[in-house]
Amino acid sequence: MIVSTKGRYALRVLIDIAEHNTDSYITLKDIAARQEISEKYLESIAKELVKSAILEGLRGKGGGYRLRRSPDTITAGEVLKLTEGDISTVPCLKDNEACSRTSECRTVAFWKGLDEVIDRYIESYTIADLMRREQDGNEYII
Repeated sequence: MIVSTKGRYALRVLIDIAEHNTDSYITLKDIAARQEISEKYLESIAKELVKSAILEGLRGKGGGYRLRRSPDTITAGEVLKLTEGDISTVPCLKDNEACSRTSECRTVAFWKGLDEVIDRYIESYTIADLMRREQDGNEYII
């Protein structure tokens, strides 16, 4: 599984909005400048995040985007599944892609297990977790 720029940028957008959270809306122009991402590309990402009720958008003067939910309730898994679609590691585990060899396949349990580990991992991180600059293991002291 390779996460596309869409998935990576969606996480960055949500972290940016959460870090600059006020009662006012944040413009895509400001987010694009801070994140060094094309504003046009961010429009398509923001549209999906609004449609899924993660963001709230307001058009016009004073408009922009803000979170509809607390950063500690939005998981990285939710965002990646939204932006990437099916995140299975192998095609035979994707929705509606049956493999004729599944019943006799000696590796299908391995791939299912890997998918479960990945799913647990990405669901264990929230936007609030990703906002923290100091992640465990990032401190190096001599």
